[in-house]
Amino acid sequence: MRKWSLARQFFIGQLLFVLALTSAISWVLYLDAEQSTYEASADRMLAIATTFADDPFVSESIQLPNPSAALQPYASEVMDDLGVGFITIMAPDRTRFTHRNPEEIGRPYIGSVEQALDGRSHTETFAGTLGPSVRAIVPVLDDDGSVAAMVSAGVTVDAVTIARNAQLPLLFLIAAGAVTAGAAVSFLLSRHLRRATLGLGTDQLSHMFVFYDSVLHSVREGLILTNPRGELVLYNDQAAQLLALPAARAGQPTPAGSLDLPASLNELLATGRQAIDEFHVTADRILVVNQEAAVPGGGAPSPGGKPLGTVTTLRDHTEIESLTGELQTMRTLTDALRAQTHEHANRLHTIVSLIELDRRAEALDFATRDLAQSQQLTDDVLGAIDEPFITALLVGKAAQANERGIDLEITVDGSIDTAHLDPSALVTIIGNLLDNAFDAAADSPDRRVVLTLQRSGGDVHIVVHDSGPGMSTSGAAAFTLGFSTKESNPVSGAGRGLGLALVRQAVQRLGGSIAVTDDDGARFTVLLPLSADDADLPTGAMGAGHA
Repeated sequence: MRKWSLARQFFIGQLLFVLALTSAISWVLYLDAEQSTYEASADRMLAIATTFADDPFVSESIQLPNPSAALQPYASEVMDDLGVGFITIMAPDRTRFTHRNPEEIGRPYIGSVEQALDGRSHTETFAGTLGPSVRAIVPVLDDDGSVAAMVSAGVTVDAVTIARNAQLPLLFLIAAGAVTAGAAVSFLLSRHLRRATLGLGTDQLSHMFVFYDSVLHSVREGLILTNPRGELVLYNDQAAQLLALPAARAGQPTPAGSLDLPASLNELLATGRQAIDEFHVTADRILVVNQEAAVPGGGAPSPGGKPLGTVTTLRDHTEIESLTGELQTMRTLTDALRAQTHEHANRLHTIVSLIELDRRAEALDFATRDLAQSQQLTDDVLGAIDEPFITALLVGKAAQANERGIDLEITVDGSIDTAHLDPSALVTIIGNLLDNAFDAAADSPDRRVVLTLQRSGGDVHIVVHDSGPGMSTSGAAAFTLGFSTKESNPVSGAGRGLGLALVRQAVQRLGGSIAVTDDDGARFTVLLPLSADDADLPTGAMGAGHA
C-alpha cells in the first residue's frame, strides 16, 4: 500500500470510510425501524384493547353466568378480521373468558395485570402461551369505576418481525445508493488528485519535497517561482540576497509590483515571457536572468493548456563583468605596448640610419625628443596617482587613442590618493567612460577627448568630455541597461549598452554620484568621496598630458 499513488490511497480510504459510514447508518436505521415497528404494534394493540374495554356488549356479557359463551365468538371474529394474534377478556382474578386457543379458556392469564387492576392501561412484550408477543392490557370499569374485567390484545413477535423485515428492502436500497454515490464521488476526487499529484505516492511526494527544498536552498543561483498572476510564490535565500527581498512567507504570494525591483525585472515577472541569458541591472549588481514556463511533465505547454507559472533563475554576473573590464584594460595595455614596440622599432631604425650616415647630432636630438614626449604623460600620471592599475590604464588608453588618431588630453589637478577607493571600481569607471568617449569622438571633426582628475577637498572629480555629437538622452536614462552612445549599433547581444550601467554601479558602490550633460559633446562628471583623513591632505597642481 505504501507504493500506491496518493490518489489510489485516497480512493481506497474514502471507499472504506463510505462503507463504514453506510454500515453504521444502516444499522441505526434498522434499529430505528425495529423500534418503530414494535411501538406501532403496541399502539395498535392498545387501540384494539381499548375499543373492547369500552364496548357495552363486553360490559354486559361479563355479567352473564357464562361470559365465554357470548364473548368467545365475538373475539374470534374480530381476531380473524384484524389479524390480531389474540384478544383475551379476563376476570379480575386472571380467569380467561376468551382466547385464541379455546382450550385455554378458564385458565389464568399469563402476564402483568397490576397496572390494569389499578385502573391504568399499559403495553409490554411478554412470552405467553403463544410465545413472545407485544400486548396491551386495558381495564373494563363498571358504573362505580371499579375494575370489573380486563382486556388484553396482542400480536406475536414473529408477526412484528415480518412487519419490520418488510422495510428492509428500502433500507438496503438506501444503503446501496449511498455506497454507489460515495464511491462515484471518491473516484472523481481521486482522478482530480491523481492529476494534481502526477500519480505520485505519499513517500515519493515527501521525498520529492525534501529534495526540492534542499535544492532550493543549496543552489548558489537565485531561484524564483511565480504563479500565472506574476506573484512570487517561492524564492530561495540566494534570490532574496541578490534582489534584497524580505524573508519568504510560506503560502502567501507576494506581488512583484510591491517589491523594490528594477522595472525590467518587474516586467519580466509580470508577463511570464521566456528569457534566455538576459542582463538585468539592480542598484549594485548585474544579473543574468533565465525564465521558463512551468508546465506539468516539463517541455512546452500542451495546446490549450495553461502553464502553472514560471521558474526564474538569477546568476550574479557583477564580479565576472568587473573581471571582464579589467581583462579588457589589460588587453588595451597589451595592444598599446605592441603598438609602441612597433613604433619604437621604426624610430630605432631611424636613429641607427642617422648614425650610419654619420649624422650623430641629428640622431641624438631625435632620440632625446622622442624619449621626452613618451615619458611626459607617464611621469605626470605617476606623480599624481599612486594606484598602478589606474596608471597602467591611462598609459594604455593614451596609446589606444594615439592609434585611433584621437587627441586624448589627461589633466590631473592635485595629488590624488586612491588608497581608500576600490581599484577595480576606478578601472571600471574610467575605462568605460573613455571607451564611450573614444567611440563618440572617432566620427567627429575634432576627434578630441579630455579626461580631468581633480582633487577638491575630500572628493575626487572625474570628468570625461568628448567632441562627439552629444547624448541622445540625459539624466538617469543614460545609465540604464541597453543604452548606447552609438545609435548605429544598438544593443543586440553585441555587448553594447552595459558599460554605462557598470559605471553607475561602480559609482554607487563607492558612494559617489554621476551626471551627464551636453556641452559640445557629452560630458560625464563623477564625484567620489574620499575618507575624512584624506580630506586633510594638501592639494597641488599637475600639468596636462597629451596623447
